[in-house]
Amino acid sequence: MKAWHAALAALALLVPQASTAADDLVGAARDLARKTVAWNAGPVAVTYRNLSSLPDSDLVAVRREFDAVFSPPGAGASAVEARVTLSENASQFLLVEEARRGEESQAWIAGWNRTERLAGVATGVVLEKRLVWGQNEPILDVAFAGDRMLVLSPSAIAIPAGRGALTQQSVPLAPAKPWPRDLRGRLRVTGDRVQAYLPGWQCSGSVQPVLRVECQPGDEPWVLESGSHAILLGNYAADRNYFDGRVVTQNGERKTVAPFYTAAAVDEGRGSAWLLAQLNGKTQILDSALEPVASIGSWGSDIVGIGTRCGEGSQVLATRPGDRDEPDAIQAFGVVNRTVVPLAPPVAFAGPVTALWPSTPASALAVARDVTTGKYEAYALTLVCGP
Repeated sequence: MKAWHAALAALALLVPQASTAADDLVGAARDLARKTVAWNAGPVAVTYRNLSSLPDSDLVAVRREFDAVFSPPGAGASAVEARVTLSENASQFLLVEEARRGEESQAWIAGWNRTERLAGVATGVVLEKRLVWGQNEPILDVAFAGDRMLVLSPSAIAIPAGRGALTQQSVPLAPAKPWPRDLRGRLRVTGDRVQAYLPGWQCSGSVQPVLRVECQPGDEPWVLESGSHAILLGNYAADRNYFDGRVVTQNGERKTVAPFYTAAAVDEGRGSAWLLAQLNGKTQILDSALEPVASIGSWGSDIVGIGTRCGEGSQVLATRPGDRDEPDAIQAFGVVNRTVVPLAPPVAFAGPVTALWPSTPASALAVARDVTTGKYEAYALTLVCGP
């Protein structure tokens, strides 16, 4: 089934040409169930997942339609394997079924038009990606100080030759103990000053006239920025790859939330709300007091807020859920009144996204590992508003 993950986003972009039209979710589920029966009348083992902004409870209706048609396979019986995914694009909600019978496989899409219109969300929005750097060693983050580009890797902070420097400038990193397996790191540049956050290790210095950085052990909280919306201080679990839930708000209030991988701020009129990509696969929406108010079950573990102002509300970039060893995609979403809708088609990568951080108030920096070459590539992501 893993081979189908990379094709899901491409299939969604073919709608409506590659899909059948339905009136609603139930109609779409019935249509896919009929197609499956025509292809295979025997037992079918079905799994379900939700990659849309619709609530997970909507999958109950889908399951009901399939259970009415198929009997579950008996113990040890050979059956067709099917995965039904609830997805969406800018104009439709989609049900995508991927089925396999031995060496044979089949895929169907059924879509139905959105009945809601999110006020103020612009049309014709495009998420553009631009390659800024590539190398064999993992890239943790990339940042810019004027015309100089800084690259954070497990072994060093460097300014590559030709990227604002005549020769490569590099400061090696020598932690007291080995880095954790899933290493993450963050660069933060203010003028000529640079800070680097790593698990249990922090660095600070300047890039002018040459790169000078000093590093030392430390557990100070990381600065989590989100476009031009807000700043949050988060304590990083040094031996893991996530934030432990201890945070400090912009006004100095200390709070404890559920552990999370990444965070994005959105405007809520009376203040900034936060979206936290949690360890359980859900993205939780918290109000300005950091109290939970809603959740999103269709995003991956990497999210970032940007400040492009394509229509009303806020914009968030999010990876899709799935296996981190497979090709990934990033999509832009609009957030208004705690409701999310896709703003642009997803941008695909040649492998898993290993990092997603804010770059400027209106852009983000994504790092992906190419599964074919093994090389790490950093991309600048910019949301271009439509007319």
